[in-house]
Amino acid sequence: MKQISTLVIAALALSFTACNNQSKPAAEAPAKKTVVSLPPYQAMLVQHHVADFDKWLPSFKSSDSIVKAAGLTQPAVGRGLENYKFVLVFAAASDLQKAKDFSNSQALKDAMAKSGVTDTPAISFWNVSFDDTSTIPQQERLMITHHVKDFDTWKKAFDTEGDSLRAANGLVERLMARSTDEANTVTILFAITDMGKAKARVASPDLQKIMTDAGVDGPPSITWFKWVPLN
Repeated sequence: MKQISTLVIAALALSFTACNNQSKPAAEAPAKKTVVSLPPYQAMLVQHHVADFDKWLPSFKSSDSIVKAAGLTQPAVGRGLENYKFVLVFAAASDLQKAKDFSNSQALKDAMAKSGVTDTPAISFWNVSFDDTSTIPQQERLMITHHVKDFDTWKKAFDTEGDSLRAANGLVERLMARSTDEANTVTILFAITDMGKAKARVASPDLQKIMTDAGVDGPPSITWFKWVPLN
């Protein structure tokens, strides 16, 4: 993967951290979707549980040097909306192999043990094809990961569903990525503008039919979380 420029990294951080601009009510969907374009890039996603989030976070911040040494930049932290001990960390990877080596390193295991990680982390790597870094006030997110029979067929159905219908149901697309190990495993990240509508949409038979018709061939992984400011 090509090195991501400093400007692009700064833009990436906007997508994965919350903005302090409160000029628009949190429940209001953006009137117009403005996309800051980024070139495709690769990323590392870590998901695990911790004994005490308030103790884990400072420990995580103190590991900044080993994260940078692994070529991981602008890490962003999310915390479960219902399970406060659930944590996810997302970071751009300038060198995929270096990031994979780091994921299996003793240094990472030691850092996690010290910070109070209580289970075996789920670590995955992604080719990010779309990343909307426009500034929005919403911090709550929905991440859906599923496997599809054919990506192009699924993507056509996703595009047919359309941004307007998703926005009407409280969901605004922010990022799309495909697994580096299995290209038909797809992750979509949404900002939540109306939690009630978003949860109703995810549980609706209409969406389940759309996903089935699009070739989703297994139960999706659904994660509700909120970005945590690191500064």
